[in-house]
Amino acid sequence: MSEDNTELKPWGYFTVLADDADHKVKRIVVHPGHRLSLQRHMRRAEHWHAVSGQAIVIREEEEIAFSAGQSMDIPQGAWHRVQNEEDSPFVFIEVQTGAYFGEDDIERREDDYGRV
Repeated sequence: MSEDNTELKPWGYFTVLADDADHKVKRIVVHPGHRLSLQRHMRRAEHWHAVSGQAIVIREEEEIAFSAGQSMDIPQGAWHRVQNEEDSPFVFIEVQTGAYFGEDDIERREDDYGRV
């Protein structure tokens, strides 16, 4: 894991594995007891593949159990969140596709860390 491509977050961290004009790929680790913002993206969609651990995903009005070996899609504009209620890290790969992949394409509705 290259430190140059890793960004620490209050809920864990992510490492950028690929950043090209037509897609971006991240390896995301969510620490036990933490969750990401309830958020959406207006310029990209995401495809997630769970690598290890278990989490709960909120996607629009759905609450979905998500565990190693499973995949799911997050449509552009859909409210979503990953929460790790387990005792071990939750790791997943995120493939972003769309028109823009910058971190400023995050609209937060709820956040445990004061970033709304």
